Amino acid sequence: MSETPVDAEEVEHVAELARVDLADDEVDAFTTQFAEILEYFEALDEVPEVESEADLVNVMRPDEVTDGLDQAEALQNAEETEDGFFKGPRVS
Repeated sequence: MSETPVDAEEVEHVAELARVDLADDEVDAFTTQFAEILEYFEALDEVPEVESEADLVNVMRPDEVTDGLDQAEALQNAEETEDGFFKGPRVS
């Protein structure tokens, strides 16, 4: 287990900060779970670091200018139009 085991007092403090009411059996369960989670983090500390330079690659493609839709094509599937514009429902 970790050098500083999680105790019930710490679990109750975290629960209070989160505004969560815990029963005594839940506090005991979370105490065990938090200790296990901290052990996993300790295991991650033991993983060796790999030294490598990240290869920077330009993944952006150049912009290409293409013809867009004309007004009639843009409005052809609209349910309602008015004076050459899309017409939506009233919002109020």
